[in-house]
Amino acid sequence: MDLRAAIISLGSESSKHTEEAMKKYFSKVDALDIRKIEINISGKTAEILYDGKPIGKYDCVFVKGSFRYAQLLKTLTSVLGKECYMPISAEAFTIAHDKLLTHLELQKHNIPMPRTYVSSTISAAKKILKKMNYPVIMKFPHGTGGKGVMFADSYASASSLLDALSALRQPFIIQEYVETGGTDIRTIVVGKKVIASMERKASSMEARANFHVGGTGEPVELDSATRKLAVSVAKAIGAEICAVDMLKSVKGPLVIEANISPGLQLVTKTTQIDVADKIAKHLYDRTLELRSSDKKLEATKIMKGIDGDKTADGKTRIITNLDFRGNMILLPEVITKAADFDEEDNYEITAQPDKIVIKKLDVTKEGEE
Repeated sequence: MDLRAAIISLGSESSKHTEEAMKKYFSKVDALDIRKIEINISGKTAEILYDGKPIGKYDCVFVKGSFRYAQLLKTLTSVLGKECYMPISAEAFTIAHDKLLTHLELQKHNIPMPRTYVSSTISAAKKILKKMNYPVIMKFPHGTGGKGVMFADSYASASSLLDALSALRQPFIIQEYVETGGTDIRTIVVGKKVIASMERKASSMEARANFHVGGTGEPVELDSATRKLAVSVAKAIGAEICAVDMLKSVKGPLVIEANISPGLQLVTKTTQIDVADKIAKHLYDRTLELRSSDKKLEATKIMKGIDGDKTADGKTRIITNLDFRGNMILLPEVITKAADFDEEDNYEITAQPDKIVIKKLDVTKEGEE
């Protein structure tokens, strides 16, 4: 089946690797720059434009981008999601690109995470800090690659950070610090499986284990409970492709973040797993599955529309695709009913390249001498 796909992104190295992998499966793959996307929502139907021209028809569109484009990504997915397969829901772009909303969604689904507080004012934040055990982690709701994440080892240092950042007028997320020796676990979820996982370690001058701030990684095997937890996070935020970051603790794994546009370089190098290929294969399989379902639905509508219609010689006739089940073909219900097939009867089947005849055998007559 010829299937057309597009990847809409900022053109990162991870996106380029995924684009190349998708070309192995799809008939055609277009790489589109999200900065050239326009959405016209003034008419009766929304219209997606690329470089001022209609975007065209695709069977699959994989959308990626940073938190700065969250609203555009959500709108784009809301419109295109009605016409093609998209692995990330529109709501996921709002949830995953806002750490506060992510933590709220995790809490709603009873997913374990470090004790977390939120404050919209400096004075309220300082009251929270007086009750905390140190060190603590402070975060802005937005930011990727470890940006917007701060470490404070005392009330004095945390208070000073808040005073310096007061001009930004943003809500603050304050989170208990879980001692892991500067390590965390990154898992890549694709579909309903963890396809790669690694333990990241922060550099000697950092508390953050992100690759972008000097972190390194090594492959790690996760137990089934931890893998299940990562898949639950992806499902909770509405993403079939997602990175989930966790910390090891005496209470078990704690989720600290979900990333729907993760970098693939470090995890691919560390685990020696072609993550981009795993993603591309999932996109193709899901697209094929949904397109096949669409065809079956169309065939069902045709059958319903002509159910009971007869040709001039009294035969029931339909035009449909064949539903292959391994080495067997499943006949449409309208045909089995019209032919009055019964599983207790015996049938003679004759086949030619363009014709199959199924004839009920009269066992009584065949048994007579």
